[in-house]
Amino acid sequence: MAACQKAKVVIAQVNEKMPRVLGDSFLHVNRVQAIVEATEPLPTLDPKPATEVEKAIAENVLGLIKPGSTMQMGIGGIPDSVYEAMEGDLQLGIHTEMISDGGMRAIQRGVVSGTHKTLHPGKVVLTFALGSEELYDFLDNNPLIEAHPVDYVNDPFTVHQNDNMVAVNSAIEIDLTGQVCSDSIGPYIYSGFGGQVDFIRGAARSKGGRPIIALPATAKRGEMSRIVPFLKEGAGVVTSRADVHWVVTEHGVVNLFGKNLRERVEALISIADPKFQAELELAAKDRKLLT
Repeated sequence: MAACQKAKVVIAQVNEKMPRVLGDSFLHVNRVQAIVEATEPLPTLDPKPATEVEKAIAENVLGLIKPGSTMQMGIGGIPDSVYEAMEGDLQLGIHTEMISDGGMRAIQRGVVSGTHKTLHPGKVVLTFALGSEELYDFLDNNPLIEAHPVDYVNDPFTVHQNDNMVAVNSAIEIDLTGQVCSDSIGPYIYSGFGGQVDFIRGAARSKGGRPIIALPATAKRGEMSRIVPFLKEGAGVVTSRADVHWVVTEHGVVNLFGKNLRERVEALISIADPKFQAELELAAKDRKLLT
């Protein structure tokens, strides 16, 4: 919708397989210059079984989520594992850029009700969806679901109006001072950075909010630490060290916000994979971050 509102020419493809999603997602026919009819399957992405590392990270994230919180999570093993680990009458809400099968399952299990949301109570707010055909069927004409333009959903001012907003985002690597790279491997672009900064800042402003960066401690089957002395040459800093609050790996949970550089280094080393901790400590001493 945000793109349609800005575009000079709008061409609508009408696909009978597309779910009809409610909310601020309707475009008046007068805004459309042409309509193209098509019948074709939608892109799908079926969830993969979670790894033991992803399950361990999810358990650590779960400790930061209070009943009645509003969640923002994306797609992948960690968010799906967090949703899967949620049990009981938590009365959670969802306000997220995207939703996938993990979010749908949480709604179906009764974990998500939205009754405590302070913005759009009782509604799951999203901008887009990617998942299985079952997810698309679930979204179709579902009165619980509201789609809104991305410039509204992702606006940190909008996000922070949800009390107890929990934003869970991932990273490719994080350096010892807390700088987060989530869109590139060195100079090579891996993905877009999406709404990470929007939701991290929105959750930080939220009353009782929890901005979380969750990542495995290692990559390449344990051969490489994701907590590093320096980001790779050419790597982009998506979330600055000033914005980072909670960081979670399978080895623990730390809060970097308000800490000085020495305290940040000590905290991040404590949740790194144990076999890399001595190496990281030595690198920090070389940089005079530790004595």
